[in-house]
Amino acid sequence: MAVLKHPTAPADRLGRGFRYAGALAAVLALSACGGGGGSEDDGAADATSTPAVEADPELAETVPQEIRDQGSLKIGTDSTYAPAEYLSADGDTVVGFDVELFNAVAAKLDLETQWQSSSFGTIVEGVDTAKYDVGVSSFTINEERMEQAHMVSYYTVGTQWFTAEGNPGGVAPDDACGTNVAVQANTVQVEDIEARSQECVDGGDPEINISKFKGQDQATESIISGRNDAGLADMPVAVYAVQQTDGQLETLGEQYEAAPYGVVVSKDNTALAEAIAAGYQSIMDDGTYAEILGDWDLDDQGTLESSEVDPSVEG
Repeated sequence: MAVLKHPTAPADRLGRGFRYAGALAAVLALSACGGGGGSEDDGAADATSTPAVEADPELAETVPQEIRDQGSLKIGTDSTYAPAEYLSADGDTVVGFDVELFNAVAAKLDLETQWQSSSFGTIVEGVDTAKYDVGVSSFTINEERMEQAHMVSYYTVGTQWFTAEGNPGGVAPDDACGTNVAVQANTVQVEDIEARSQECVDGGDPEINISKFKGQDQATESIISGRNDAGLADMPVAVYAVQQTDGQLETLGEQYEAAPYGVVVSKDNTALAEAIAAGYQSIMDDGTYAEILGDWDLDDQGTLESSEVDPSVEG
């Protein structure tokens, strides 16, 4: 667990200057490698820090007293999902654009953040059982998740396919029957690829051979190694993997079925969900939100103008 105070300045941001080592072992640690922002030779850390954020006393007053007395938020996250949330070179500190955005929100609420790495599929339950106060881990908001917890919207992302450079398996997202495809378990992409596979079978074609991995880093490595022909993940993750693997990967087509990301908050803590939404709205209004996303080259698509608790979504 890493405790990050606000304003946060990650010791290591895998930014635009970061380069992967060529070895597959390094790619397997996709979310935990160091470097960025310096020269390509020295791998120096990016010195750019998250914008300083001052607490808003009025917003802080809206935080439930129990959390205010606690002084911090325990956050469950799957730290294998670069560039949203992943481990820095120290192997302990959680960094990423999701992390920076939420740290800014917590700062507005006069709270510190305690990021705790967890398996993606256990985070919602962890919030429900009070192991975590919130879950921040690129959760796509959908009706099923909103039946389990409150979800606070803050960014919009779709699914993106990617493959090894040159697409040696000849994969087409709309015609992937008989190919080997990698996804991270418990993500919205699992339902997507399983539905596509069933369409193949219904049409008399071979099913898609689906490999589900605990971490996105493992799924990505399996494509580079040739074990799988392609993969699908949230757009920023797929694009980031392509950018950071020195030409070993490429995207296929465009992202689709974009939906908002949401912070997971217990159904029993509506006041906290509303305070977090107000915190996001505050950083949207004062420019901090755009500044953080701009540092990650993510301010040209997917941004929201307002944050909502349990927004209306299709399906």
